[in-house]
Amino acid sequence: MSTEPKRVAPLFLISPDGMLGRAFSALFEGKAGASRTRIPGQRLPFDALSYPSLDLRDASSIERAVQPGCSLVINCAAYTDVDGAEQHEADANAVNAEGVGLLAARCRAVGACLLHFSTDYVFDGRASTPYPVDAPRAPQNAYGRSKARGEELLEASGAEYLIVRTSWLYAPWGKNFVDTIARAARERPALRVVNDQRGRPTSAEYLAERSFALATQGARGAYHVTDGGECTWYDFASEIVRLEGASARVEPCTSAEFVRPAQRPAYSVLDLARTESLLGPSRPWQENLADVLRARRS
Repeated sequence: MSTEPKRVAPLFLISPDGMLGRAFSALFEGKAGASRTRIPGQRLPFDALSYPSLDLRDASSIERAVQPGCSLVINCAAYTDVDGAEQHEADANAVNAEGVGLLAARCRAVGACLLHFSTDYVFDGRASTPYPVDAPRAPQNAYGRSKARGEELLEASGAEYLIVRTSWLYAPWGKNFVDTIARAARERPALRVVNDQRGRPTSAEYLAERSFALATQGARGAYHVTDGGECTWYDFASEIVRLEGASARVEPCTSAEFVRPAQRPAYSVLDLARTESLLGPSRPWQENLADVLRARRS
């Protein structure tokens, strides 16, 4: 039996089977995807693990997974049930906060940078102009509190890190708003969608590409990455239905008509200036959406 130690790839991806993790896996494997900015054929060596093989609630699990020789850890794992977090905030904190702190400590120990994803929900949703990266954190729901606490623990960890905040994530795969609306538009004559929440949609493939570009160019601290432009959920749904060629009517409504356990921000537009100063203008959400819908149909 060989006693040669296992070679450690420079990139370590956590949760490769999630919506964003799949985008990173495809990126590193050099696969063509929905985004026209990807260059197929460029492969990068990486290791990857998902729960339960890697449990962010368990320091020993993290220690076994993240080994010396890794230079960039990409954390795509999160507790993402926004409404569920209202009743299970401790569970959300265990992954989104304490788990991030444990992961950061391990990254510091092995000398790796941690690329971690956060959310527009760390802000209060009461602004009228885009939130800069250094805006005060003031989350209005349990999920947002857990993500804000994760940011704080990472910042205090002493690890090298890149926090990327994003919003309204969608992809050709997985459960997301684009898939829900596209399916409903084929099955129902009319859709009612809230028109009083404004933000920026984000293609998972575009997010993976832009975030990795930031990391490899040495960006550290907090950055915002989304598609370019902004819209309401009603605007977003209307464009999905139009591009799908469906006959369903999209009707605007208010958030008050869809009461949910967790408060949603009325305004969560993230300021992209810091990212665009390094990577150039963000691609419009309408273009990314069209590519994702084409990929979804293929």
